[in-house]
Amino acid sequence: MQQDNSDEIHRNTIVAFKPRLCSLIQVIPVLENMHSLNQEFKEELQAKVATAGNLAGARALLDHIISGPRWLGWFSEFVTALRKAENTQAEMYLAESLPAPQEEVKYDTCVQLVQLLSFQLLEKLDPKETTEKCFSAEICSLEDVDVINAKQGNYEANRELLSRITKKKDWYKVFFRVLHELEKKDLIKELTGGTYEEFIDGMNEVDDVLANHKSSSLDDCVSSEMTEQHNSHDVTGANGYLDISYSEASSHSDLDANFTKSPENHDCCEESDTDASFTKSTENHDCCRESVEYDDESTSQDRASPVPIMTLRDYQMEVARPALDGENIIICLPTGSGKTRVAVYIARNHLDKRRKKGLPAKVIVLVNKVPLVDQHYRTEFHPYMKDRYRVNKISGDSKLKISFHREVMESDVMICTAQILENSLLRAEEDEEEGVQLSDFSLLIIDECHHTQKGSVYNSIMIRYLQQKRENKKLLKLQEPLVPLPQILGLTASPGVGGAKEKKKAEEHILKICANLDSKIKTVQEHKAQLDNQVKHPDKRVETAEDNDKSPFGDKIKDMMKTIEAFSVLYPPNEYGSQSYEQWAVQTEKSAAKEGNRKQHVCAQHLKKYNDALQIYDTIRMNDALSHLEKFYNEERKRAFMLNESGGASLSEKIDETDRFLTNLFFEQKKELKKLAEKEEYENDQLAKLRRSIMEQFTRNNEARGIVFTRTRQSAVALCQWIDENEKFKEVGIQAHYIIGAGSNSDYKSMTQNEQKKVIHKFSTGELNLLIATSVAEEGLDIKECNIVILYGLTTNEIAMMQARGRARAAESVFIVVASRSSGVADHDSVNVFRENMMYKAIQKVQEMDPKLYSKKMEEFQKQTIAERKVKKKKDLLKVYQENPSKVTFLCAKCQRLVCSGVDIQVIEDMHHVVPDAKFKNLYKKGENKNLQEKYAGYQTNGEIICNKCARPWGKIMVYKGVELPCLNICNFVIRYENEPLTNDMLDAWRDLRIRFPPFSYLSDDSDDD
Repeated sequence: MQQDNSDEIHRNTIVAFKPRLCSLIQVIPVLENMHSLNQEFKEELQAKVATAGNLAGARALLDHIISGPRWLGWFSEFVTALRKAENTQAEMYLAESLPAPQEEVKYDTCVQLVQLLSFQLLEKLDPKETTEKCFSAEICSLEDVDVINAKQGNYEANRELLSRITKKKDWYKVFFRVLHELEKKDLIKELTGGTYEEFIDGMNEVDDVLANHKSSSLDDCVSSEMTEQHNSHDVTGANGYLDISYSEASSHSDLDANFTKSPENHDCCEESDTDASFTKSTENHDCCRESVEYDDESTSQDRASPVPIMTLRDYQMEVARPALDGENIIICLPTGSGKTRVAVYIARNHLDKRRKKGLPAKVIVLVNKVPLVDQHYRTEFHPYMKDRYRVNKISGDSKLKISFHREVMESDVMICTAQILENSLLRAEEDEEEGVQLSDFSLLIIDECHHTQKGSVYNSIMIRYLQQKRENKKLLKLQEPLVPLPQILGLTASPGVGGAKEKKKAEEHILKICANLDSKIKTVQEHKAQLDNQVKHPDKRVETAEDNDKSPFGDKIKDMMKTIEAFSVLYPPNEYGSQSYEQWAVQTEKSAAKEGNRKQHVCAQHLKKYNDALQIYDTIRMNDALSHLEKFYNEERKRAFMLNESGGASLSEKIDETDRFLTNLFFEQKKELKKLAEKEEYENDQLAKLRRSIMEQFTRNNEARGIVFTRTRQSAVALCQWIDENEKFKEVGIQAHYIIGAGSNSDYKSMTQNEQKKVIHKFSTGELNLLIATSVAEEGLDIKECNIVILYGLTTNEIAMMQARGRARAAESVFIVVASRSSGVADHDSVNVFRENMMYKAIQKVQEMDPKLYSKKMEEFQKQTIAERKVKKKKDLLKVYQENPSKVTFLCAKCQRLVCSGVDIQVIEDMHHVVPDAKFKNLYKKGENKNLQEKYAGYQTNGEIICNKCARPWGKIMVYKGVELPCLNICNFVIRYENEPLTNDMLDAWRDLRIRFPPFSYLSDDSDDD
């Protein structure tokens, strides 16, 4: 009976809010996520949207839902569809607490402003630039971007943009911020009558009013005057540009009237909480789904959305068959052969079989890179499974990660980064209700599973699996119930040989991966001809560049390095410009800091920068190498001047003798370096080889696409700039962009996940046709098939080589290795080819191994892995000073002054280490933000902080929920332990310190008193 009441309340909610919901729903993306709707009706709706517009389609959809018949779980599916389609305004009315009338008025007013001045907006906005900004600000989805960009002309694109963003929750503040960032002051003035700041102040005043009303009842909030204002809206869009109408708009006072007619209904309304409908036990929900899907197959089929027909090729079915029979399997197929499609087929088959048997069924797909989450969801799992199963996705940049447990329970297929699952498994160890268990899943799919090795997140997850498997053997002997474990499906193009030089070691490496995944490995044997025909094999060549015998620029850099070495009494054993020299410099810098030797510490840091410049000179231009040094020394000089701003001692007194020597050395030689950099005859020959390779392909094929892989972010950006500045590349239609990693462990600015997505999207549509990429693009990313792939001055292993080569999937494609003769890259490439052949032989040997011997080897390796984990845990526990963080103190790595104690540090979001004590401000100075404001989910960074004694960078200022806090980077400090005064440490990451600091608390911050 209560279920019926709840169903009627949900229906009444939609009836009451129908006019407003019609204006807020984007029909087509919502339909894609409503899997239970009749396909014929969906097609009718799509036709109505195409002919009569989105508003007419939304009305028809809601009328259909209101009139019925409604299926079991219809309301939950509708709300979920709104959320997945990013119709967040509409979702708010159904899934969250109702917005206050003042909030509605504020929203309606902003919509009116946009509509009344739509002509100016359509005329003055650059749709591409504005859409990109809106996408970054999360009021445009990727699907919105695709639709907007597909429109012909600026007017049509802007019209679509404005129509879509006004359907997002809290869009108006964000949109005005976008206009502010685009410096559209005239538009803001036309829309608001004032400045952006005045508009925000006005919005904040309304927010304060709303906050005061939160504790009031709904009836108290709704005045008759406000109700009248709500019901009188009639906004039809100036010039008919926007498909938005509020002529029928109603406030939630109407809903209140409907619900208060009967006290019983009102009580029922309060009890029927939306979250309750979402968090029903999975067991009951699954039973309901099964009765719908399997008891009446024909009805189920009528309601199902269309999915592409999925058939596997013979070679795909060959490797899939053991998994379809329920075995743990690693599928090893080359890049471009459809591994993920095979995984989708297996996942669907797995769910079908288990559901028909009445067994619990849930699939989790793990990936190792954030962009792969969206890619697998959008292009593979959702399109092929949406008719019957609920597919969901969560990654590190998703707001849903905090409710991972709930999202898993509501999904049939969950796609996420491995770290998300690992974090939830850790939470479950502390509180079972907060996290998930491996036993919650019946199938675990691990993408790029060759990463399941010592120390990886994949391995950490699988060790839990192996430990439970051993526990189950004990439970079996005791005749006690076993803990269910998921079936394992690993996907890889290349497990590699782990650096092996001989067959036995290669076989051992393959066996270890199999043991770590508790799986057999499967490659194509019977249908090899079909596989070879399907997978493109690009022509390969190695372009060896001659070393320049005369390199006065490089010689000058080396002379300056020798001068620094003599000054600091440091004599490196390694060759200039090599990676081994870089390692020596980093280690020397750390050792000198721990010993308190400031001169050697600073000199080693500068020597590393000069070595970086030599490496840049070896791969790109002399100007790029000089720019690298200029940037570093300009920043050093700025920090030195910052110390003098507070007055007191003169600048020369505040700068240390070593700093003065190093800075003077560079600026004295800068002019000569600049002259040498202008002599084109001394540029390295690798660039000439690269230019010729690119020009050949793009001259031969007007529709060519390519990727150039390079080692560093610096070289990727510099190569892109070199291409942009070269007229010959423009003449053949080359449009290039770099794509680099999203991590922050580099001196060079990273790309955000959204920036990566945008670049890949432009590449897929043809707006870009050449990517300059670091290793971020080697594995997995859905990058359109290329005609040319180049490894430029890049030393890789056999796995990376195969991944990069696999990008050349187009017909008549080429794979080119460009390297200098002295680099050894060409020789290393030959080694990779040898190891690739050795890998296939090793896999063949493992597949043919005697089953008993195979099982014995697997058990040995698994026992070894578990034992190693136990030893590591014991060692980690010995390192932890959890009971008292005051046992460590932090010294500035450069001047050795005491900075803070462990008790001064608190943590935000389990990763940002801040010092809230207001007195700490006396120890540092705030510098400028080199990358403007970097904005994240709940915080932003506003520039660096430096030691006010020696100018050593310490970290950044971050603004977290309105509070400005110094956030420290541990690599800038020497750590001293209380009981071990002679054992100092310099660490690269906070996780290596093994101390658990308390979470940040506002109560500990005194900044508000200033």
